[in-house]
Amino acid sequence: MSKITKRLIECAIPGAKDVFIWDEDLAGYGLKVTPKGRKVFVLQYRIGRQSRRMTLGVFGQITTDQARSQAQAALRKVARGEDPMAEREAKREEQSTGELLGQFLEQHAETKLKGRSSAEYRRLVSRLIPKKLFRMPITEVSRASIAQLHNELSATPYQANRLLAVLRKFFNWCEKNGFRGDLTNPALHVELYKERKRERFLSPIETAHLGEVLTDVEREGNASPFVVAAIRLLILTGGRLNEILSAKWEWVDIGGSCIRLPDSKTGAKTIYLSAPALQVLASIPRLEGNPHVICGQRAGSRLVNLQKPWTAIRKRAGLDNVRIHDLRHSFASVAVASGMSLPMIGKLLGHSQPQTTARYAHLADDPMKHAADQIGKRINLVPGLRIVSP
Repeated sequence: MSKITKRLIECAIPGAKDVFIWDEDLAGYGLKVTPKGRKVFVLQYRIGRQSRRMTLGVFGQITTDQARSQAQAALRKVARGEDPMAEREAKREEQSTGELLGQFLEQHAETKLKGRSSAEYRRLVSRLIPKKLFRMPITEVSRASIAQLHNELSATPYQANRLLAVLRKFFNWCEKNGFRGDLTNPALHVELYKERKRERFLSPIETAHLGEVLTDVEREGNASPFVVAAIRLLILTGGRLNEILSAKWEWVDIGGSCIRLPDSKTGAKTIYLSAPALQVLASIPRLEGNPHVICGQRAGSRLVNLQKPWTAIRKRAGLDNVRIHDLRHSFASVAVASGMSLPMIGKLLGHSQPQTTARYAHLADDPMKHAADQIGKRINLVPGLRIVSP
């Protein structure tokens, strides 16, 4: 027996069969020299009555100091009654993060989420998660790994936060299905980036001007009547773009002044129709064999993209910074200015969570000021309570 050093290893000569050299200071730690001259660090230990021989690494790929440290760490586990070789074998059988992400997308995203949400999950996972994380065993993914990934995406904070939300759900799913221990979600406590919520609302003057432009492009034939009708319905109903574009005539209840959607982002939903919205519907041509309210160019199809015509229309109206979704915000702003309650507005918009509607709460300042002003004027007229001259 000798102390295993770099010099001893370099001088070791192979034999006709494996040659073992055992370290004189660390029991069970040794070097195996194969007949072909390959030199491998090993550790021999006993668990109960069973003798185990564990490979630590190949000389040249790890150093003698690294091999000795590994042997010492493994022997400490043996002293505690643990089997380091069994742990290693379990790690080899453990599924990778990439494999489990694939299962999560199939079993959770594709079965429990709407089509667009499921597609967004896949897009975020495929485009933003590095291969290194895909290959990592699921139990080895640490909070530091997730924080580093989130930090690397700091140039696109919105995307970084959306991916973090997906990863939080993924690791919760892993815990629920026994792939990680309980309360080990590494995506928790990673701080989200601050996002600047964009809220653009059309003023009454801008809304009126947009209406004039829609009338002009419709008269000139510069836009399809279905495009014009879709934009008008977006303004008048506060509906989501996909809700308006996917609407079918069979869902329209003229007598009930509504469109009853069997499904939407938040489930079944009713879009309530004002008199102007009903007039828009009455003006839309119905194409034989096409069940859709907003028809596309191909026979029997619906319009699937409004972005290109909207870009031209908003440019002509001088509203270059207005997105299609801002028409929904504008509908909500008019509702708030009219004194409607946030729960009522949430129902009109089809929000499933009260906090989603709460983003419009600050818009209630103006009507509240107006109400307070009217109350003050009335009180000031009461004899004996007049505070200022009328």
